[in-house]
Amino acid sequence: MSTENQNGSLATSFQNTVATIQFGHPASNSFPRELLDRLTAEINLLSRNEAVSVIILQSEGSKVFCSGASFDELLAVQNEEQGTEFFSGFAHLLNAMRNCTKLIIGRVQGKAVGGGVGIIAACDYVLATPESAVKLSELAIGIGPFVIEPAVSRKIGKMAMTQMTLAAHEWKSASWALQNGLYSALHNADVLDAEVENFAQKLSSYNPEALLEMKKIIWEGTEQWESILIERAKITGKLVLSDFTKTALLQFKK
Repeated sequence: MSTENQNGSLATSFQNTVATIQFGHPASNSFPRELLDRLTAEINLLSRNEAVSVIILQSEGSKVFCSGASFDELLAVQNEEQGTEFFSGFAHLLNAMRNCTKLIIGRVQGKAVGGGVGIIAACDYVLATPESAVKLSELAIGIGPFVIEPAVSRKIGKMAMTQMTLAAHEWKSASWALQNGLYSALHNADVLDAEVENFAQKLSSYNPEALLEMKKIIWEGTEQWESILIERAKITGKLVLSDFTKTALLQFKK
């Protein structure tokens, strides 16, 4: 399946029992709400597909994996209800990845910021390149990584998450991300696709029932995310209306 419009592109391809989802957007693979919803729906669809055992999640291009939320849509938010609605898109996506019956492999070919880091953290296994630095820049624009925090903290720990959050202007290297558990392995760009494919095919050769039970175990203790992530979206939805955030977003867009 493939969909493409001004709000970005989304395509799914299949090889044996491995499904590969690729998303893209001209603005550094950022996510307007519609693209978030399309990705969430696709993950939910594949979760119910008995012919699929493993999902690869990747983005277009070579330099940026995902730059997080769409600045244009953030600037367009006029009230708390709209803000909550927008950020709940990330909440629904993370919960879809958590509840998915298939193991999700992240293929990260470049930098990730904000919500992009949250998406990486919600993958079950991540292969990245040495150029794939990460940053949580939310405090710099007057909000915070509230929605994605549970996913990031679960993967790298509360202290490492705090370091990333408070050093909002600082890139953390791919090596740092590997050492702290956000990435599972690093590979040079010229072999990344082959390594991802080999790992996915090997994983898909295992007992599907065992993979499902392993997925359940991996995500034990996160059931409360259904409500927590929406509550976090409300916090962010309120903060995005501040004059500080509006001014900061305009500066970032220049």
